[in-house]
Amino acid sequence: MKRNNQIWLLFPCCIFFTGCYAQNNQNNEQTIGGAFENREFTYYGIPKIISSIDTSSGWYQNGQKILLTGIVYQLDGKTPAPDVLLYYYQTNPEGKYLHKEDESRSMPPNNLGQTHGYIRGWVKTDSLGKYFIYTVRPGAYVTNDEPAHIHITVKEPNEIKEYYIDDFVFDDDKLLTSAKRNIMENRCGSGILRLVHKDGINIGERNIILGLNIPFYPQKPRDDINSGRNIGEDIISFIPFHAWGPDKGTRTCPICKYGWYHGILYFVGNNPNWDEIKLWLTFLEKESKNREKYLKVYFVYGNEKKYNKQDREMVLAKLGKELFLDKVALTFVPSFLDTDSEIDLNKINPDNENTFIIYKRSTIIDKFTDLKANQENFKLLGIRLDQTINEYFDLPKTGQQ
Repeated sequence: MKRNNQIWLLFPCCIFFTGCYAQNNQNNEQTIGGAFENREFTYYGIPKIISSIDTSSGWYQNGQKILLTGIVYQLDGKTPAPDVLLYYYQTNPEGKYLHKEDESRSMPPNNLGQTHGYIRGWVKTDSLGKYFIYTVRPGAYVTNDEPAHIHITVKEPNEIKEYYIDDFVFDDDKLLTSAKRNIMENRCGSGILRLVHKDGINIGERNIILGLNIPFYPQKPRDDINSGRNIGEDIISFIPFHAWGPDKGTRTCPICKYGWYHGILYFVGNNPNWDEIKLWLTFLEKESKNREKYLKVYFVYGNEKKYNKQDREMVLAKLGKELFLDKVALTFVPSFLDTDSEIDLNKINPDNENTFIIYKRSTIIDKFTDLKANQENFKLLGIRLDQTINEYFDLPKTGQQ
């Protein structure tokens, strides 16, 4: 969520809210991540020893207890990053940043009335890049104009200065509208938490990709994968035509209906190799049957050459019948630049032979392009799925326990 520097005119409101408006990227100073006000608040009262596990004072309050957890990765989205400092702060369940003298971490307002309140703290990632924050679910501002959120600042264990990243926000928050989602910057990846439930605690996983979408960051994402959104970002919902599978004849959104566990989107554009496609679909059908409800696979065909909807539908239906596909869905769009289906928002390169996007909880965990249909690559996809199954993977969504 983009920060701004709105100034509240009433001093009491400043105490409650200005911590949220303290960070901005409107200064022209070309520091990594951009300049932001009150950067020094990151270190106010910081302890000498910081663990990968922290419990905020909010944990002991009335309200929904939540665990924020995940892995911090290097820019490749795969290499864990140890010893990364994460500073967090949030409102209380009533949506206010309050100073409490009896709380050891509480920050008194400065001369402008700015404070991060008392629900704040630090974690430092362990050797596997993991972090754990036990806290209370924050409330939205009393103005009810922003989704409830938790702010995060990152300090890498190097010379790069601290920078802020997208807030933690909650997928089930009614204030998190499509318009709000569409303007997110995805700094270090998506901050949207899709909560699961265990033993009275709601758990939100968020993996953080260092440097991703951070202005002036000294490294760049890999340029050999020039198709699809980045690892760590969310797949954008889209509505293809379904030619084969359980939703045949509809325009069901794959992500909306089947985005909870693992998913694979297999994109083929203007250069189809049908022998390779058949081999891939046969493998993916077998993998889907083995993993049952925990994997959903979609073939998305976006060849813009000589496009005819009826012909395209007939070709894919014939293919599904030929291969006896039961689990894999065969879908198509007029092209990968099509705006009606909104497939264009996923940035698929139509000239690649193929693009594979692997996602979990609607967030991209890996992607590959121009993969040949051979045993080595079949194994590669299976390994990536297995590597991202953890103790939270098959827990129920909140509200379904």
